[in-house]
Amino acid sequence: MRSRISAIVLAAGAGSRFGGGKLLAPYQGRPLVETVLSQLHVAPVNEIIAVVGDKTGEGGARLRHVCSLYGAFIAENPRWEEGISASVKRGLAACSPDADAAVVVLGDQPLVGAGAVARLVEAHEGGATVAVATYGDKRRNPALFARGTWPMLREELSGDEGARGFLERHPEMVTEVPCDDVADPADVDTREDLRRLEARGLGGPMNQKEARR
Repeated sequence: MRSRISAIVLAAGAGSRFGGGKLLAPYQGRPLVETVLSQLHVAPVNEIIAVVGDKTGEGGARLRHVCSLYGAFIAENPRWEEGISASVKRGLAACSPDADAAVVVLGDQPLVGAGAVARLVEAHEGGATVAVATYGDKRRNPALFARGTWPMLREELSGDEGARGFLERHPEMVTEVPCDDVADPADVDTREDLRRLEARGLGGPMNQKEARR
């Protein structure tokens, strides 16, 4: 029996280094966040949860509309200014009660797609409690957390650090999953980052074949 997996897309940041509107900025002809959502739509997950913040930030209603096009449940995070940890906790709280694990994905990493998610899910079904993607032997996103770890995450996560500290404190739980050949962890913090990715001519669809394994 397959595990039931929730995908949490963190889309609540202000994008201040970008100058605002980052997740709706055009990337290969569509909003940046849509590339991430389209990959999750073909990944082995049972639901997509988009954690959003300020109703006026990132285009407000438009961001929510784009997320809803892919069947994402919109989880409002009124505490988004407290940092990424608040969004992770909000996403976990919104997961279905029958979810076995949650995979956390950033809304500004368009090349981390279905292939990487599929590998983390496979690791989980093979017994991994926490599975984290690696690139060049370095831990990056996405990361998957079995339900049994969620109370620990709620207790330990704080500020804008995300799960890095949690992974370092609990090495016995962590399974590293190489994803170099199916994904790229490049993120978009600035407009120059976005231009660089566009120039590379890469896109999320490269990972769909493996996701359908």
